[in-house]
Amino acid sequence: MGNEQSIIAELEAAMQSGSPEKRVNTLRRVTDLFVADADRFSDRELDVFDGVMEHLIKRIEGKALVELSRRLGPIKNAPSGAVGRLARNEDIAVAEPVLTQSTCLSDADLIEIANSKTQAHLLAISGRSKIDQAVTDVLLQRGDRLVFHKLAENRGAGFSDTGFATLVKHSERDEQLAEKVGLRHDVPMPLFLELLSRATEVVRSRLLSSAGPEIRGRIQSALAAVSANEQQLAGSRIEHDFAAAHARAVALHGKGKLRESTLLEHARSERYADMIAGLSVLCGAPMQLIENLLQSKHRGSFLIPCKAAGLQWSTVWIMMTFRSVGRTISGDEHDSLWSDYLKLTQAAAARVLRFWQVRQAAAKDAPAASVQASGATV
Repeated sequence: MGNEQSIIAELEAAMQSGSPEKRVNTLRRVTDLFVADADRFSDRELDVFDGVMEHLIKRIEGKALVELSRRLGPIKNAPSGAVGRLARNEDIAVAEPVLTQSTCLSDADLIEIANSKTQAHLLAISGRSKIDQAVTDVLLQRGDRLVFHKLAENRGAGFSDTGFATLVKHSERDEQLAEKVGLRHDVPMPLFLELLSRATEVVRSRLLSSAGPEIRGRIQSALAAVSANEQQLAGSRIEHDFAAAHARAVALHGKGKLRESTLLEHARSERYADMIAGLSVLCGAPMQLIENLLQSKHRGSFLIPCKAAGLQWSTVWIMMTFRSVGRTISGDEHDSLWSDYLKLTQAAAARVLRFWQVRQAAAKDAPAASVQASGATV
């Protein structure tokens, strides 16, 4: 290299003079020479530049190092020793340009820096155009919220299954992170479903509105699967709640403690399943039939099991206006129901209730002849 001897001579002069300005000027001159012909240097010539720059980097600081880092960051064949020294600098202003851009840093370099430097260094690494899984694993182990967000929105960041699981877990308490993770196309489907199942409706809506065509279909399919699973789980929970409530009602009845006051307390305490189960045991009708009658738009049907159980109108009214039942009842409808309830005898109510149960049993045996109890009239 034609300038090799002159560069070395200039370096030696700068070292001997002890002048910071001389060293900075020498570094700038060396950098100019390197940047001008970086693509054409041989490995031997690169080693010379690397040695010169490392010598100077050890003896200068401040703006000169920041400038050097910014100039070397985008260069593919920048001197690796100099780049590595800049990347490990405690001053993030010096380290950031090469941490974010330089392809001369190996995964081993990045992992070492991620394990030993500040959150600012980790954040800079998180902004690289390409990050391998081994590096992101370390960043997720040590990184703060800013690092998580930077990685989640970085399409060039690769994640292991463990890395994705960590992102999804942290998304539970961070809606903005959940949105960023949800817009990635590479999240494994089981984890994607887990993310959406734990996301709020607001996050789900934002994901659909901000997703591009290439991922919107995936989100819609996943949301449909999550919705179906939620409905199944809700059904299972309700079934479990009703079964447990029925067991409690039977136990109270066996002890002679299941009374009208018990149902009234359940209604006032908003214990829906216990209220239905208690009435079911007192009138001798299945819980499903009792709930169907209570939820029916034909409100008068619910009077039948209540009268069969011998309840007072005040209790019946509180049960009929339970918050989970649905629509409100007008004053005129209240008066009509009250009048019907007073006219209805307990014996007549018991006969109708038995008739409905017979029809319900027949409907189970012959589905084609199904009869809806909620449509029955007194």
